[in-house]
Amino acid sequence: MKKHRIYTMTFASVYPHYITKAEKKGRTKEEVDEIIRWLTGYTQAELEAHIENKTTFEAFFAEAPNMNPNRSLIKGVICGVRVEEIEDPLMKEIRYLDKLIDELAKGKKMEKILRA
Repeated sequence: MKKHRIYTMTFASVYPHYITKAEKKGRTKEEVDEIIRWLTGYTQAELEAHIENKTTFEAFFAEAPNMNPNRSLIKGVICGVRVEEIEDPLMKEIRYLDKLIDELAKGKKMEKILRA
């Protein structure tokens, strides 16, 4: 089975798009980083190292130290697909992140985004 193209893309190549999407709506890079850290368990230094080392999405999620158990509370549609119906585990993790960034750009409060 052929891997989906996003799996082999570097996290660093998509990360600036997350920042841009957030900043266009008056949100910050710091908020984007907080979301990523919440989801993956990375420290800020570890996150920055993955960006600098051009880690693939597949490795980025495979190496995540502590995927947040509350991520299963993330529901809704992203890219025309219901997040909770995605069967591929890696694609589900990627779409969780996409959905969180989407919620940030839509102006949701951080407490709600982080499922607090």
